[in-house]
Amino acid sequence: MAISTLISALRKKAKLSEQEFAELFDVSEETLSDWESGAKEPEIRHVVRIAKHFRISADRLLGTGMTEEKEALKGNDMMPNYEKLPEWELYSKSLHFEYMQCIEEGLDIAQYKKLFDAIGALPANEYKERMADVLFDFICHADTVEGYPYVEPSDLDGILALCEEYPLKDNTLTEEELREKIRGAWYGRICGCLLGKPVEGVLCDDLTRLLKDTGNYPMTRYILNRELTPEMFEYCHGRLQKKGYADVIECAPVDDDTNYVALAQVLIRKHGYDFRPSHVAQIWMERQGKNAYCTAERIAYCNFIRGLRPPYSAMHKNSYREWIGAQIRGDYFGYINPGNPKAAADMAWRDASVSHVKNGIYGEMFASAMIACAAVTDDIEDIIRGGLAYVPTTSRLYEKITQVIEDYKNGVGFYEAVEKLKTEYDPNNSHGWTHTIPNAAIVVLALLHGEGDFGKSICRAVEVGYDTDCNGATVGSIIGIRNGYSGIGDVWTAPTRGKLATSIFGVGILDIEKAVERTMKHIAGDLDNED
Repeated sequence: MAISTLISALRKKAKLSEQEFAELFDVSEETLSDWESGAKEPEIRHVVRIAKHFRISADRLLGTGMTEEKEALKGNDMMPNYEKLPEWELYSKSLHFEYMQCIEEGLDIAQYKKLFDAIGALPANEYKERMADVLFDFICHADTVEGYPYVEPSDLDGILALCEEYPLKDNTLTEEELREKIRGAWYGRICGCLLGKPVEGVLCDDLTRLLKDTGNYPMTRYILNRELTPEMFEYCHGRLQKKGYADVIECAPVDDDTNYVALAQVLIRKHGYDFRPSHVAQIWMERQGKNAYCTAERIAYCNFIRGLRPPYSAMHKNSYREWIGAQIRGDYFGYINPGNPKAAADMAWRDASVSHVKNGIYGEMFASAMIACAAVTDDIEDIIRGGLAYVPTTSRLYEKITQVIEDYKNGVGFYEAVEKLKTEYDPNNSHGWTHTIPNAAIVVLALLHGEGDFGKSICRAVEVGYDTDCNGATVGSIIGIRNGYSGIGDVWTAPTRGKLATSIFGVGILDIEKAVERTMKHIAGDLDNED
């Protein structure tokens, strides 16, 4: 750009008249007119003054240095818009969760809480992110507090070394009996997810009010779109979903809880039973866009793109590393390993380790192993303890689940147990609402108090609140495979019309019956690995 044109543009952008501009730089209006017309060029002393005033380089003004485009790269205009970056992608926005996570892990950082709070309260910009990076480095080198009572490894050998075996009764199934159970597992998960999806994110007290206002408390059925009122949307504070109701859908709607089952089937088709964590990362990037992933999964996905591979993809700036994300992903590994919870848990570890650590990993191993057990036993406690055999006895998750079982045996009622849980894990805080441990506890409560009935079990899982679609789906898988498809009932399955919408590239709308048949092939060792 010519110096004459640039001077004119700078003056007009600053909204200065010719007289004001001339006075600012101690020249006559006639001289300025000559500059802007190109009749004359300013002396170097004027070039320096103008450049300094408008905060540009003298080289740019003279047209002898970098191009305008390259100059722009040096300015703030090319910095990321930190304010608009999602919390799941910007570490500095999740420091409050990072602090809670570190304290629960026993890291000796309590004396730095004010520092976490102060940095967390700063406006979103590059300086806040730099300070958050320093905190992350500090966390990576923090010691564990003296007397911390838990031992929680993330590597598979370390996990299994701290587990206690649970004898599972052998129960041989015919092919048709197994197909009935696999069909029940698929539909069970989808229907459980559909039950909880409309109220995902609704606070516990608001959910209870909604269920009472719709004549559905204790919960016994789907929440229907036609029974909702503007007042209900208002007191649910915008968290009540506007889609996904059983009376308006044409098929089971897209949801990450069901996406992961379909995605795991793609994983097995492509890489077989011996898939590695790196294969999981590859499938994620190939088959779904970034927005399909949330919390820890979104962090891991972004870490994959940055070149970080498992297990580092789970550890780098991941404040959500023990949240429920992995626990909702392992169902398919239970489906294809009926009666073999060890194999299911092993696959679950390979999947979970790309995005989670410690109890976040244990949650997926626990759920997958329970599903594998439920294929061959009807005993609810056997199912739970069969899954718990793949959770370290020295972990927080093991402690909580055994406490839930003992309370049940001692006569603690369902709602009393729920209130107790709320005092330990605040459902009004995202960390408490979405952490693996309270949601795994809700799954177990629903299994115990659901007494083997499909509808009662998924309703118990959802009406509590917390992560409603996740817990409904997990319980649906477990009771679905336990009871078989005939034990679910048309009242739950009819709204799906046998179809499941996904956001997976190359899958789209999934025919549930075809997914069942492909699962049967995988169980038989036929990987059917065409694309």
